[in-house]
Amino acid sequence: MVRTKILGLSLLASVFAFAGCSEKTETPAANPEGQAETHSEDSPDHAPHGTGPNGGVVFDLGKYHAEFTVDHSKETVMVLILGDDEKTTTAIDAEEFTLSIKESNTADGTTVEPMTITLKPEDATDGKASKFVGSDPGIGNVADFEGTVVGEIDGKPSQGEFKE
Repeated sequence: MVRTKILGLSLLASVFAFAGCSEKTETPAANPEGQAETHSEDSPDHAPHGTGPNGGVVFDLGKYHAEFTVDHSKETVMVLILGDDEKTTTAIDAEEFTLSIKESNTADGTTVEPMTITLKPEDATDGKASKFVGSDPGIGNVADFEGTVVGEIDGKPSQGEFKE
């Protein structure tokens, strides 16, 4: 009888010990002060992007979608801010973005040096724009560009990565 009571108490203590471990704790803020807003295309609830409305590559820029396009003849690049449908433009409060393009190669093997390009808003209304444009002679090279866009959107650091 004593053995049964000890076994019962041991079992009961084990149940309470495991029940106490299931207490939920709050997770830290998703975007601590000063860190850039991003969301990952690799997350399981994020669908892959298609081609943008101008034929460019769509990528995540902070909490927004954006399209990266190149005009080789004018040596310009454009980042267009898009809505959730990845087709319509969305005006945002941003003064500029910095576009960093990695070294790449043209089809004939010519090396295209890395570039850093400042993108300025075009056609801004009430301090908001959806189109940001910049230029560099290196953009005249026909290559698959890859890089990063960083800046502040609505006063919060934001960044995104693209790859043609």
